[in-house]
Amino acid sequence: MDQPELTLSRAGDATLTIRLAGPWHLQRTMPDADTVRRELASTTPKRVTFDTAQLSAWDSSLLTFLTAVSALCAEHNTTVDRDSLPSGLRRLLALAEAVPERKGARQDGARPSWLARVGLRVLNAREPVVAMLAFVGEIAQALGRLVRGKARFRMVDLALLIQQAGAQALGIITLISFLVGLILAFVGAVQLQQFGAAIYVANLVGIAMVREMGAMMTGIVMAGRTGAAYAAQLGTMKVTQEIDALSTMGISPLDFLVLPRMIALCLMMPLLCLYSDLMGILGGAAVGVTMLDLPMRVYYDQTAGAVQIGDLVGGVFKASVYGVLVAIAGCLRGMQCGNSSSAVGDAATSAVVTGIVAIVSACGVFAVVFYVLGL
Repeated sequence: MDQPELTLSRAGDATLTIRLAGPWHLQRTMPDADTVRRELASTTPKRVTFDTAQLSAWDSSLLTFLTAVSALCAEHNTTVDRDSLPSGLRRLLALAEAVPERKGARQDGARPSWLARVGLRVLNAREPVVAMLAFVGEIAQALGRLVRGKARFRMVDLALLIQQAGAQALGIITLISFLVGLILAFVGAVQLQQFGAAIYVANLVGIAMVREMGAMMTGIVMAGRTGAAYAAQLGTMKVTQEIDALSTMGISPLDFLVLPRMIALCLMMPLLCLYSDLMGILGGAAVGVTMLDLPMRVYYDQTAGAVQIGDLVGGVFKASVYGVLVAIAGCLRGMQCGNSSSAVGDAATSAVVTGIVAIVSACGVFAVVFYVLGL
C-alpha cells in the first residue's frame, strides 16, 4: 500500500468510524475532507471514531485533515473520539486547537488575472535559465583560478575521472557507433542499389559519421552515462553534506569537484568522437563487404576520398562542445540536488534530459552556422 486511504463505516446511525490507512504524506495525493462532510450531512452521527491500525506513516497532511474533520464535527455537534489516534498526533491536535484562530487572519486567495498568471509563468520559466547562467559564470571563475594556479583539486581524482569518462566508455561507444554505421549503410544500400550506385554507401556512411553522427551519438551516450553519473555523485555528496563540509573547510566545491569532471570529459570527448567515427565506418564496411560484395580496399579508398579533413575537424569540434554541455548539465543538476535520497535519482534523470536537449539544440545551431559559413 503506497497511497493514503480513507474509508468510512457506520455502526448503526450512532457511530461513524473513519479508517485511515497507508502513508499520509504531502508528496502523495491526499483524500479530501469533503468525503466526511458529505457523510455527516447525510445522517449526522453522535460520535466519530478513528481506526489507525493500518496507518503506516503520517506528517502534517494528516494533522490538517483531522483538524478539518474536527471542525466539521463541531458544526454538527458530533463528539470526536481520538483515543485510537497515535499519541503524537493527539498532542499536535491539542496544540493546534489550544490557540483559537485570529479573526481576519484567513485570507481568501483572489484568482490573479490572466496577465498576472502569464507574468508568473514567465518568471518561473526564467529561474532555471538564470540558475544555469549563474553556474556557467561560476565555472568560468573557477577556470580563471585554474589558469592562475589557485584552483585546488587532487590529480589522482582527475586521473580516475579521465579513466571513467574515457577507457571505461569504449565498450558502449563501440556498440552504439558500430550499429549506427551499420544501419546507415543498410538503409543507404537499399536505395543506392536501385541506381547501381552501391559504392557510394561508403561516402554516405563516412560523411555522416564524421560530420554529425559520430559526435552526436557520442554526446548522447555520454549524457546518459557520464552526465548522469556526475549528477548522482554530486547529489549523493550533497545529501551526505560532504559538499557543505568542503565549503566549511574553505575548499571551493566548484574547484574540487566540478572542475576535474569538466576537464576529464572535455579531454575525452574528442578522442571518443574519433573512435566513434572509426567504429561507425567499420559498421558501414561490414555491410558493404558482406551485403554489397565490395572489396575492403575499394571501400576504404572510397571513404578516404569522400571524407575531408574539414569534416573531421568540424565533427571533433562539435564533440568538444557537446562534452562541455554534458558536463555542465551533470554537474549543475548534481549541485542543485535536494537533501533526500529520492532527489539523487531526480537529479540524475534531469541531467540526462538536460544534456540530450542541449546536444540536440546545439546540433541544430551548428547545422545552420556551418551552412551559412559554407563548411
